Amino acid sequence: MEITVLGPLTARVNGVSVVPTAAKPRQILSLLALQADRVVTVATLMEEIWGEDIPRSAATTLQTYILQLRRKIAAALDGDPTRQAKDVLVTRHGGYLLQVRPGQVDAHEFTRITAAGRAAYEAGDYHAASELLGGALDMWTGSALVDVRVGTVLELDVLRMEEDRIAALELRVDADLRLGRHMEIVSELHVLVARHPMHENFCAQLMTALHRSGSAWRALEAYQRLRETLVDELGLEPSARLRRLHQAVLSADPALDLPVTAAG
Repeated sequence: MEITVLGPLTARVNGVSVVPTAAKPRQILSLLALQADRVVTVATLMEEIWGEDIPRSAATTLQTYILQLRRKIAAALDGDPTRQAKDVLVTRHGGYLLQVRPGQVDAHEFTRITAAGRAAYEAGDYHAASELLGGALDMWTGSALVDVRVGTVLELDVLRMEEDRIAALELRVDADLRLGRHMEIVSELHVLVARHPMHENFCAQLMTALHRSGSAWRALEAYQRLRETLVDELGLEPSARLRRLHQAVLSADPALDLPVTAAG
């Protein structure tokens, strides 16, 4: 089973979609996919589907949804003698487990590749870090589970995945800055700052890229826009770290320049 959740939900068995059209079974499939090869308890599934208003018929209704998913899987298996639907969507004591092979859920692959990229960055291999992190980010085709109605359980999973995406993007940009690619990523950073107007790290990266590209005045403008947004929206000044960067740009601090050994 090939599953994607980093964008619209897709799940295919032998190339055949097994994604249901009804909202609640889609939630169940999404939750089982994110927890693939681990048991998801009946209580967790019920909380995701119904929240605090669990009906008396919940257990029976949940079994019906599981049966619907198994029927779709069985149709996609099309008489495969080596596997049955119950071997893919497995009943375990107190819950259910979706059995997949390694690499079949894009969210899990994203986590694995991002970890490798982070390790390369920490080892000082910025070329490998940029390539790995960029490849992981390319797996995203939209917001996580963009076409699935999420309940209280999936909502936390979606939030975590989106935060992991931002963290990977920050690190990939930082690797590119260390590689002297400041001019190449200015446009991308302008877009990121516009989308995340109170995100200090993206602003700092844009300021650094602009300064190194010979546009210090634009770096100062970026700082001023962030400051105005923070003051207007939150009543807060930028962090001490960003204020120090602002002063470094004002004074043309050579420490902001790319080390000669890092370029290339």
